Amino acid sequence: MDTTTKRKPLLLQIMENDKGGQIVLSLLGAIVFYVAFANLVLPSDSMFYISTYTVTLLGKYISFALLALALDLVWGYIGILSLGHGAFFALGGYAGAMYLMRQIGDRGVYSNAELPDFMVFMNLKELPWFWYGFDNPVFAFCMVMFVPAVLAFVFGWFAFKSRVTGVYLSIITQAMTYALMLAFFRNDMGFGGNNGLTDFKDILGFDLQSDGTRIGLLIISFVALVIGYLIARFIINSRLGRVCIAIRDGESRVRFLGYKVEQYKLFIFVVSAMMAGVAGALYVPQVGIINPGVFSPLFSIELVIWVAIGGRGTLYGAIIGAFVVNYASTYFTSAFPEIWLYALGGLFVVVTLFLPKGIVGLISQLKLYTQSKGVK
Repeated sequence: MDTTTKRKPLLLQIMENDKGGQIVLSLLGAIVFYVAFANLVLPSDSMFYISTYTVTLLGKYISFALLALALDLVWGYIGILSLGHGAFFALGGYAGAMYLMRQIGDRGVYSNAELPDFMVFMNLKELPWFWYGFDNPVFAFCMVMFVPAVLAFVFGWFAFKSRVTGVYLSIITQAMTYALMLAFFRNDMGFGGNNGLTDFKDILGFDLQSDGTRIGLLIISFVALVIGYLIARFIINSRLGRVCIAIRDGESRVRFLGYKVEQYKLFIFVVSAMMAGVAGALYVPQVGIINPGVFSPLFSIELVIWVAIGGRGTLYGAIIGAFVVNYASTYFTSAFPEIWLYALGGLFVVVTLFLPKGIVGLISQLKLYTQSKGVK
């Protein structure tokens, strides 16, 4: 008799007991497929046709969902409330934008094949050293992850070794992104100053304005979100993840047991920063611009609101929150621009006081309520 048991495929192990994640990713995948089909195949006069603007909007939402996922990994599972994750997102975005700027060549306003237009305008004679290599897509992609990872490692090393925690850690992460915002606003930094980087032409030889390229970016964004989700699930399902959750719930007790808490925090923080950087790089070609405003502490605070509203510590709740809040932002900033920020702040207060587990927690409560009513 064969007593050996077959191990489940790794993908099934990762997604096991994660019904919510399976539903959210499957639903989002179906939406992406339909949007791609309706945009490329259906005629523009069809009532089921999806405009390129909607494709771009959905791609932006998916990029934001990956960013929210990155924050939920550090906040929801190891207890680090980062108010500076927008910095990692922006650095990844700038790295991707630098590659796109190098692809413009002599098609810019000043027809300079070596220097981007803003450098010509500022009378720069040669390309700054930190722009070298960004004409290579492989190098640029590596920088998208490497630069945020280095910043996260250096910042985390000093912060976690100093045992800075709680609100103090949140404040210094906010100070970090604010300092970067001020630096990138300077014209002499070589990143376009307050105008940022824009006027991109193509990516890997494909016209950024074509419908096919927009659909391709949408699909790549979705694939990146799925990969990011699987990586996060793999981490939290592992022994490493269980230690991280223990640190979140009782850091001093875990430290007393002999675990090097700083190393666990640093690892998760760096992985999260890399995911945020990829999200930024996917955001830029779809939106068409990156400027220092993305470093704004307000953006990082809004990111925390996305995760809180969706449901912290669930991963898929962060995805839901990113979509819900950003769709609401798109609608209300055009319909009621004067009250949107007040409404967003009020919504965060309501969620914090009455729905501490966010939308995911509310759904779970409603499910339990309906089940209890059915039993009666």
